[in-house]
Amino acid sequence: MMTSVREDLLAAGLVVFDRVGFEAATVAAIRTRARASNGSFFHAFGSKKELAGALFLEVLRHYHAAVLAALDPVPDAAQGIDRLVRAHLEWVTSSRREARYLFEISRSEWGEDVRDAQRAQNARLAEGIERWRAPLVAGGELLPMTPVMFVSQLIGPAQIFCRAFLSGRDRSDPRAEADTLVACATRALVPPERIRKR
Repeated sequence: MMTSVREDLLAAGLVVFDRVGFEAATVAAIRTRARASNGSFFHAFGSKKELAGALFLEVLRHYHAAVLAALDPVPDAAQGIDRLVRAHLEWVTSSRREARYLFEISRSEWGEDVRDAQRAQNARLAEGIERWRAPLVAGGELLPMTPVMFVSQLIGPAQIFCRAFLSGRDRSDPRAEADTLVACATRALVPPERIRKR
């Protein structure tokens, strides 16, 4: 029973935060949206901030799962870059509310309470990407660089593009630019001689 109430409250929180932002959101509005009693809310979460942190981790988990799914079955370097960039674009556009929450609404001041759990989730994502990437670097198919630099070159341009979409500054679908973003990531991550061979 509580699992269902908790999920309802998380879903309601996502809608309310997306509509009015974290600061303006109230426990009452979230409860009303979830059709949950005051007692049910405070049995599941100690505060609005606690719900926001739990929601952040849940959305982050969904995003990471979508990214890692792009690496199954294990692709070569070019396929992997292509799939990872497209997975990011697809998740942002098909899960726009969640993406806005993750990239636009979440705040560091309430995120401190979930920082360790966030680090653990980020580490699992990094390990999944590294299992695919490391052999390709060793084989000369990907340029050597730190994992953080790799992800920034892979997703960074797409993320900047997606933020404009999420904020409403650019209404065009980011997936329309997938080929260009993949080409840019490929030039940044694949040795030039390997690109020429292709």
